[in-house]
Amino acid sequence: MIEGLSAIYILMLAAFVGYEVISRVPVILHTPLMSGSNFIHGIVLVGAMIALGQAETGMQQFIGFIAVLLGAGNAVGGYVVTERMLEMFKASDRSKGADAANAINDKEAR
Repeated sequence: MIEGLSAIYILMLAAFVGYEVISRVPVILHTPLMSGSNFIHGIVLVGAMIALGQAETGMQQFIGFIAVLLGAGNAVGGYVVTERMLEMFKASDRSKGADAANAINDKEAR
């Protein structure tokens, strides 16, 4: 098992690499990336439920319950964020369509 400073070092390195990778993703790829991460959150939730089901002591059950609760919140939050991002794309498509319709109407009026 990893102990002490090694665990902290790995956590900090993972956080830094994760931030650098995500910050360099083009805007057009954020929605597919979120979809993939939602899939991973679902797997984490299933793992937490399995761990809760195999818990024997009260403390293990408490930690398993917290893990299920946080995993479910994480998965639901991911889907909410993905839906909001998709709504942003729909809104920009409508405004482009409205601009195109206005341009056609202006040409017809001339």
